[in-house]
Amino acid sequence: MQKLFTTLVGLLWLLSFGTIAQNFTLKGQIINQATQLPIEGAIVRTTPNGYAITNSLGEFSISKLTSAEVQVQVSHIGYQKYEAKVKTNQTLKIALPVAMVQLDEVEVHPENAHQQQTISSIDLQLRPINNSQEVLRSVPGLFIGQHAGGGKAEQIFLRGFDLDHGTDIRLTVDGMPVNMVSHAHGQGYADLHFVIPELIERVDFKKGPYYADKGNFTTAGWVDFRTRNVLDKNFVKVEAGQFNTYRAVGAFNLLGQKAKERNESMYVGGEYSYSDSYFDSPQHFRRVNAVTKYNRQFSSKSQLTLTASTFWSKWNHSGQIPDRAVDAGQISFYGAIDDTEGGETSRTNLNAQLVTQLGNGVLKNQLFYSNYNFLLFSNFTFFKEDPVNGDQIKQHENRNLWGGNTSYSLEHGNGASSNIGIDYRQDFVNNLELSRTVNRTFVSDSLKYGKVMEQNLGFYYDYTMRLSERLTANVGLRYDMFWNRYNNFLSDSSKYTLKANASILSPKFNLYYTPNNRLQLYLNTGKGFHSNDTRVVVATQGREILPAAYGSDLGVVWKPFSKLLLNMSAWYLWLDQEFVYVGDEAVVEPSGKTRRMGLDFSLRYQITDWLYADMDWNIAKPRALGVNELQAFLPLAPTRTSTGGLNVRTQNGWSGSLRYRYMADRPANDDNTIIAKGYFVNDMQVNYQYKAYNFGLSIQNLANVRWKETQFATESQLKNETEPVNEIHFTAGTPFFAKLSVGISF
Repeated sequence: MQKLFTTLVGLLWLLSFGTIAQNFTLKGQIINQATQLPIEGAIVRTTPNGYAITNSLGEFSISKLTSAEVQVQVSHIGYQKYEAKVKTNQTLKIALPVAMVQLDEVEVHPENAHQQQTISSIDLQLRPINNSQEVLRSVPGLFIGQHAGGGKAEQIFLRGFDLDHGTDIRLTVDGMPVNMVSHAHGQGYADLHFVIPELIERVDFKKGPYYADKGNFTTAGWVDFRTRNVLDKNFVKVEAGQFNTYRAVGAFNLLGQKAKERNESMYVGGEYSYSDSYFDSPQHFRRVNAVTKYNRQFSSKSQLTLTASTFWSKWNHSGQIPDRAVDAGQISFYGAIDDTEGGETSRTNLNAQLVTQLGNGVLKNQLFYSNYNFLLFSNFTFFKEDPVNGDQIKQHENRNLWGGNTSYSLEHGNGASSNIGIDYRQDFVNNLELSRTVNRTFVSDSLKYGKVMEQNLGFYYDYTMRLSERLTANVGLRYDMFWNRYNNFLSDSSKYTLKANASILSPKFNLYYTPNNRLQLYLNTGKGFHSNDTRVVVATQGREILPAAYGSDLGVVWKPFSKLLLNMSAWYLWLDQEFVYVGDEAVVEPSGKTRRMGLDFSLRYQITDWLYADMDWNIAKPRALGVNELQAFLPLAPTRTSTGGLNVRTQNGWSGSLRYRYMADRPANDDNTIIAKGYFVNDMQVNYQYKAYNFGLSIQNLANVRWKETQFATESQLKNETEPVNEIHFTAGTPFFAKLSVGISF
């Protein structure tokens, strides 16, 4: 009996000890040592048995610890690792200094697997963005092409898509939408030139429609650019290069040290660019950017960010020229058939974001407004439609858009978390016009002229759970509703409003298996969509206006040894029937069902402490469904692409890179009888930092190859021709182009 009593007492004591041991907790906040701003996504581990990931306010909480004293380790790509022994049941504040990326410190971890941004975090540290084109090229596998003198939004290619100017990729800046719905030139038109590259702090991206908080246009993927909340140093930089190219950029803190002590900051930045470019007809390209940003941390529980920016650009361009005119010597490789093409655009933005700790979760609220104007003159067919005056067209619009995002993220413990949110956007597009013009002045024929009002309301919820120590699952659901209105000013009944509504439900499911800190297997699945132009929507009475995209990725993230990181995935994407509004012709074309499948491969390798190598290789097989196999090719869809290079960053001030980009030949029409020729181009950059000064040399197209940046199979007719000809029309790529820069920070 006594033995039984002793045993029971012992068990009770053990249970009591176990209960007491579970009461140890550790809380804290991780901040950037230089800016004093919170660091989101830092990994916090305790030995024994604890881990957490910092939220948007840099905070973490680890409970159920089994010891009153633990070893704490904090890590984040681009920051110096922190390690210390601390007492539990207290709140820490840890400041991490910025440090050079060391690949042996990068781990593959199961915590927050669905939101990891390993590749983008490494790339941005090693390859800082120095011009507007590099903003988009930072996404592995993404290619861009400019064919309007530098002022028009770039044409985008990704995962077997010719995305035009953004139809199947969602682009945002600080959470504010960049894509323009029902745009004068094309659906999803995304002009990022209002972003000053030197002020970009982070580039987040993912491929595929697998994220519940990403709505319209998220089929091939999404990219979110985050600009600096705080300017650690003032800076001024001037650049000068060939082809009468100049640029000046600078940013300055507006508040003093006392404001910094109360966690308040404000800066202003500006940029001016000019270039005649390398074409025979000078482009007279001009761009002006200005931005101001205010940030205030009211406490560790709340942060307010206010941004105001404005952008203006004007240019001439040479457009796309036909092969036959160059082959016959009628014009040079850099010439023009109609050099009166050009454009002017502007955008003014207001963006307010408030992040607040609410209970055990984080509440994010955002409001944004943009005033946007667009005017473009183009000529794609020359004299096919009008043999006398030519076929120049004018595309024009004035737009106001506003909206907001609200989300609440909650940590449930044991690796579980949830996120619930609502998005709203409303566009008012006035003077939406497509007209035939002569020399930019005389309007010979009005093809389309009207007004659009479009609304989008979206709800989403996703839940991430740790099924085991190594297996994580994420499930999500999104529901979007659209309301479209169109007034046709060319109709006798212009006061009559055409209307159509639609909605779509998009489920997501993702699995991540992480057996150790060097290997992770993942399966992403989901449904996405992109909306169609309002003029299409009302023309089809709302039928089939939100075509679904069904995708899946099966991949692996692997560190075979400490200095090498690999990411490989096999992917599949199926798109439902859709109607496409061709803005250049004011016609509606059904595109049918399509299927894309392919392989993506990324490599990041630290050869030495100062030398890094990277390579991305992408293979895609895009095809139309329901048609003859010989006519199932998707025009201009990329099939094989690759980018890569060597990046240098030393302790004595030298940095630079030698990079390449390659795009293989691809079909330019649906039966592959016209080929868009591929290219291989090298770029180089060298920088030297001496105290507060920075000197730089950048060279585009180092080998001075002749290449075609954008290509189209177009039926056109020249002035001296009696019949139209269907062949490749192209915009010449940059020849050897050197540019010097000098900067100072203070």
